[in-house]
Amino acid sequence: MAIRIEPLAKRHDRGAFSCGEPSLDDWFKHRASQDAKRDLAQVFVAIDDDPGLVGFYSLSAFTLQLEDLPVDLAKKLPRYDAIPAALVGRLARDVRVRGQRVGEVLMADAIGRVLDARERLGIFAIVVDALSGKAQAFYKSFGFVPLPTRPDRLFLLTAVAEQGRAGALRPRR
Repeated sequence: MAIRIEPLAKRHDRGAFSCGEPSLDDWFKHRASQDAKRDLAQVFVAIDDDPGLVGFYSLSAFTLQLEDLPVDLAKKLPRYDAIPAALVGRLARDVRVRGQRVGEVLMADAIGRVLDARERLGIFAIVVDALSGKAQAFYKSFGFVPLPTRPDRLFLLTAVAEQGRAGALRPRR
């Protein structure tokens, strides 16, 4: 499977896409383009020549509150109202490619894009929301850790991801 990842465009047929999670399928089919047009998210799609569109993720600016971070980390930071972060708001792969590591390719690409953006603006962490225990385990395999105040929201320090950029972009088994 030779996957390429590119920004969502009108030419991408989303009609047959199904990840098995109705809320993600609905957002992708009906609201992803609108969010991109309104600059609420940048949406990227994974394309394979056959079967076509096999996954997507969205990136947005985000902020973390000091009180949401682990105490040992928060006490090392200045007392700003908001800490800059990037949000991988939605990430899904089609059920047709389950077990083919498409989700891992998507996550690696999202982390890479955030790290590239970090060269131009401050981004302290990458944040994800896990819709299930399985999703949480997936994110943890990349080094994400739950926020103490909200275990379904996980974060990865960009400094940690950058340390071993190639290694950080592969899940740990």
